[in-house]
Amino acid sequence: MDPDLIDEFLVEASWLESRLGETGLVVLDCGWYAPEAGRSGLDAFREGHIPGARHFDLDAVSDPDSPYPNMLPSREHFATAVGRLGVSNQTTVIIYDATYVSARVWWMFRLFGHRQCHVLNGGWRRWLAEGRPVETGDPIPAPVTGFKPASPPDEVADWREVLRALRNDTAQVVDARAEKRFTGELPSGYPGLPPGHMPGAVNLPWSRLVRQDGDFSFEDPGTAERIFREAGVDPDRPIITTCGSGVTAAVLAFQLMRMGKGGWKIYDGSWNEWGRRDDLPREPA
Repeated sequence: MDPDLIDEFLVEASWLESRLGETGLVVLDCGWYAPEAGRSGLDAFREGHIPGARHFDLDAVSDPDSPYPNMLPSREHFATAVGRLGVSNQTTVIIYDATYVSARVWWMFRLFGHRQCHVLNGGWRRWLAEGRPVETGDPIPAPVTGFKPASPPDEVADWREVLRALRNDTAQVVDARAEKRFTGELPSGYPGLPPGHMPGAVNLPWSRLVRQDGDFSFEDPGTAERIFREAGVDPDRPIITTCGSGVTAAVLAFQLMRMGKGGWKIYDGSWNEWGRRDDLPREPA
């Protein structure tokens, strides 16, 4: 295996820089911010991005009819959106951002059948820290291609499955939000959404699975498994991951995949759905 291809999920910045501009390779900047941040991923893209990258707008590539943010789109919606970014079924896709969205976008590609997809290890922050080339300005229009999506595997949980797991221990419900979001000490980050968590859920902040020492790389699978177990989560049992809007939940799923663990699902509605419903239990009540 190429030493800069860490595994089938990640590539290193040196690998990507040496291949920028190659035919059949598309780099997607998927920067996204929660509403409280007061800025958009496009704003950040204009300020700086990897040369030749295209802007993947998570808001635009989500279900336009859902009352909740970032919900999975239909197969047709996804296919149209990525085709407009120049992605075909033969394209190698490299995804990056400055925080945690890459894993969500990677999962979306995987869900719709595209396996030639990797996350840039360390993302934008490490790219900058290593002094690699930067481009500014608006996205360059991409040649439109055709993309044929596959039928998604059963990796999405709804609120009924989550409630059943909490009541009957059919799966471990693991919340990827920061600890103070989980406990309700901090606001939810979304207008009109109360703070708190699902009674019986386990908190494992996504940030624990990414190095916070200035490297920003994903923890290796062995370390990731230790972190899951230290949080009281058994990676060998079924897991439903959740968060604020289904984004950071994908970081946990991404690491479970790298660990070779199956039996997991993402609760797509996450706290944005659960916390707005009066018929579902929450803490603090």
